[in-house]
Amino acid sequence: MIRSFAFTTQGKLHTKDIEPFLMPTLLADTNLFLWVDLEKPTQQEWKEVLEQIFHFHPLSIEDCVQPSPSPKVEEYSPKEDDRFTPYLFMVIHAVDYSRKDGCFGTSELNFFLGKNFLATFHEEPLTSVSQVVERAVNGTMGIARAPDRVAHSLLDTLVDNYKPALDELGLEIAELEQQALQKPSKETLNKILQVKKEVVHLRQIIGPQREVLGKFAAGEFKLVRPHLVPYFRDVYDALFHIGELAQSYTDSLTGILQVYLNMSSNQTGEVVKLLTLITVITTPLMMIGTWYGMNFKDMPELDHAHAYPIAGVCMIISTLGTYLYFKMKKWF
Repeated sequence: MIRSFAFTTQGKLHTKDIEPFLMPTLLADTNLFLWVDLEKPTQQEWKEVLEQIFHFHPLSIEDCVQPSPSPKVEEYSPKEDDRFTPYLFMVIHAVDYSRKDGCFGTSELNFFLGKNFLATFHEEPLTSVSQVVERAVNGTMGIARAPDRVAHSLLDTLVDNYKPALDELGLEIAELEQQALQKPSKETLNKILQVKKEVVHLRQIIGPQREVLGKFAAGEFKLVRPHLVPYFRDVYDALFHIGELAQSYTDSLTGILQVYLNMSSNQTGEVVKLLTLITVITTPLMMIGTWYGMNFKDMPELDHAHAYPIAGVCMIISTLGTYLYFKMKKWF
């Protein structure tokens, strides 16, 4: 699917759903800014837009249409025989966390940012893109006055959408802490390890993206106007905070794992203690029972008229004495 919009330098919508053959004309108009969004396009669609209309470098097109595991940003300047104008190519990832599945899902978003154009490419519908499209078409805050402003809005919204995923993850960790304290089980251990793995995955996503946004925050690119650099720095700061939060989640999960291991060890210790007490308390019973279980002919106790009750009383007294001794020592 191809969505296209042309905006004036005042940020007002000029036209949308532009026919591909008209796009080169609009690109030549310095009073307009063209935004083309490719959502799950067919091969014919992306070839027409990326190769035939914008003439982007083949390497950036290849990186765009092939899934990229790591975020990155590259600046392309035309050489001899190149038909494209200078542009930035960027790969960034949106995230979503499902408590049902217990894992993070990532969706790739690709940018081609030029002086008077922006092309975005993504295989999955993205909330951040839909929100920015709505705001741009409605003229909200004049975000569509230039492509670098729209790029900033997309990045800002994408980072903001990390927060619901982190909130879900925080609730998951709080529940795991309660389970580790109240009823630790093998399932709890498996869940702790799974969530910890997903937090590590989140940090692996955020780390490279911080490096990418750090370049924008430092004002390294000429296609981002200097007065917008502080806005990109604000997005970088928000992502940095998210990275710190992910680190705190890692520390929390490490603590929860330690609590689980301690609780499991305590449970094992209680079981061993109980079994030991049972063994020690019943030792007099076993000794007396074993002694009189030998049934030797010359044992005088066997011929005594009250031998059985006497043996029973001895068992009860010795067992009770052992119990009271442990109680006095406060061993249980």
